[in-house]
Amino acid sequence: MFQKILIANRGEIACRVMRTARGLGIRTVAVYSSADAKALHVAMADEAHFIGDAPARESYLSIPHILAAASASGAEAVHPGYGFLSENADFAAACTDAGIVFIGPSAAAIRAIGDKAQAKGIMERVGVTTVPGYHGGTQDAARFAAEAERIGYPVLIKAARGGGGRGMRVVAEPAALAGALDAARREAVAGFGNGTLILEKYLPRPRHVEVQVFGDRRGKIVHLFERDCSAQRRHQKVLEEAPAPTLPEALRQSLGAAAVAAARAVRYEGAGTVEFLLHDGRFYFIEMNTRLQVEHPVTEMIIGFDLVEWQLKIAAGEDLPATQEEIAARGHAMEARLYAEDPAHDFVPASGPLHRLRLPAPTDDLRIETGLREGDQIPIYYDALLAKLIAFGPDRAAARQRLDAALGVTEIKGVANNRDFLLRLIRHRDFSAGAIDTGFIERHRAALTLPLAAAPFAAIAAASLALLYAVEDAPSPVRDFHSPWRARDGWRLNGMADATERELVWLDQGLTRRVKVRFPHLSLALDEESASANIVARRGNALKIALDGTLIAVTVRQRGAVFTVVLDGQSFELRGLDELFSPADAAADPARLNAPVHGRVLDIPVTPGARVRRGQVLMLLECMKLEYRVTAPADGTVNAFNFAVGDVVQEGAPLLAFVPAAD
Repeated sequence: MFQKILIANRGEIACRVMRTARGLGIRTVAVYSSADAKALHVAMADEAHFIGDAPARESYLSIPHILAAASASGAEAVHPGYGFLSENADFAAACTDAGIVFIGPSAAAIRAIGDKAQAKGIMERVGVTTVPGYHGGTQDAARFAAEAERIGYPVLIKAARGGGGRGMRVVAEPAALAGALDAARREAVAGFGNGTLILEKYLPRPRHVEVQVFGDRRGKIVHLFERDCSAQRRHQKVLEEAPAPTLPEALRQSLGAAAVAAARAVRYEGAGTVEFLLHDGRFYFIEMNTRLQVEHPVTEMIIGFDLVEWQLKIAAGEDLPATQEEIAARGHAMEARLYAEDPAHDFVPASGPLHRLRLPAPTDDLRIETGLREGDQIPIYYDALLAKLIAFGPDRAAARQRLDAALGVTEIKGVANNRDFLLRLIRHRDFSAGAIDTGFIERHRAALTLPLAAAPFAAIAAASLALLYAVEDAPSPVRDFHSPWRARDGWRLNGMADATERELVWLDQGLTRRVKVRFPHLSLALDEESASANIVARRGNALKIALDGTLIAVTVRQRGAVFTVVLDGQSFELRGLDELFSPADAAADPARLNAPVHGRVLDIPVTPGARVRRGQVLMLLECMKLEYRVTAPADGTVNAFNFAVGDVVQEGAPLLAFVPAAD
């Protein structure tokens, strides 16, 4: 076994590897950038080496810098973690050439199957069905356009040598293809150092199921069952579980056999993950990740083995620690990823000081993985993962309940985060039933992305009814409350108005909540809830409303456009927005546009003084390896830019001076 290893990564995975290494008596070496000098993984290691400035390409993606640190430390082996250089064949080869063991598959295996384009060809040769697509070497826009027409829209662009949703775009029509290719290629280069892309047919509502495999130097290969990773936002996983729910046993066995065949085709060594899409009862190979996955703990929880220990033993030349017959699954495990991001605003990554991070205490049935401490700074350069919570139970319901309880006591302050989103996700009735696919979060986004403190349907319904019926603060009851002259329900003396539906817009803790009001039989719809609605009694500010016949007591006070609703002892403040107000028109009026994230200016494709069209890209920002476009809100002229390419900008900072064109 090794005496000393270097972990060529940061954050949670670096800390994870160090814990196992320490248990095996192996000394660890950390590497760090200028942004990570005080990071937890640096403090945990036996020694640490500086490898460059904060941008990943100057530090964690720099092969010469990492090899220099390995040489200086005397490390015998390098563990790449996941992301960064973990699937880089050149890095694996460079380690070998330097006399350092790469803890992972051979460079040849990475090149053969770690490249999504080549992997598809291998799969086709061994008889595993792949998603229809294009994975050829010709990378010009004309070839991609022709292939997209052949495949049929919508299509999915993917980075051939990446993962984690970076370098990935869904394209619904030909006009959007060229821009999506450029953006995907930039993200792929920034995240993985390689801009090669592939195309796939975009399948509607598939499940994403992957199989963990392991191989050793003697050609033995096993699978360690499957994980379901269908809960995704922006093509990035946020919740995983093992085993996959509601999966027929015959299909489960076929998936395992196909994954082993894929690994055997390239004489695979170490940990790997073979990923599939399930659609209409069939499975399609999409890629193989030649590394450990973020979600590997759910597999560890159901099989009882330490997969990092397996990696270290196999890299040291030992046999697989168990045969296929000796590997058995028990119970169920779920992993939730806590991110610094704002779910209510398209999951924009957040950065800044982590003022509070209180995670539940780990137990035999609850595992906590993090690379952060309270008071740490969340940088703009890397992934926004804060922590992972992994819960185990004898069955899926028990695992879900334990994860719910763990998230419920988690406290995070200082940065926007997805804790409430994760709680709403695992409490959703369809998720509870195991009815989930890769489009689930997008379809239910409005309901899932609300903070837990957001006003419930009944409170917003009460404010909406009060607004519709012009309820004023008054000490005495309304005498003729049901008079049609009071009602604002679309009623007209000579019949209903042409429109049978209108929309009320409320501002709730900075969130826009849109209520659809339907006539003539009054009903309200908000997010995923709807009900027939009316006020059945009122005394002063106290109302009794009926939602689908259920009576609810509520208090509504109005001060101008602000409605305060008291329901079940809780108070909610809602501001009514004038429905004639047009956000688009307002956006065209200001002279400046502000930064949507705290990030770095990646590109400025127009020059000062340029006349632009509505929707044209004016600036590109990069935050945590993702790209954000700042577009023209209307036809007009860009007078000046306040930042240059490479500058770091704070969220909300005015980026440029813009003058809309005269009507």
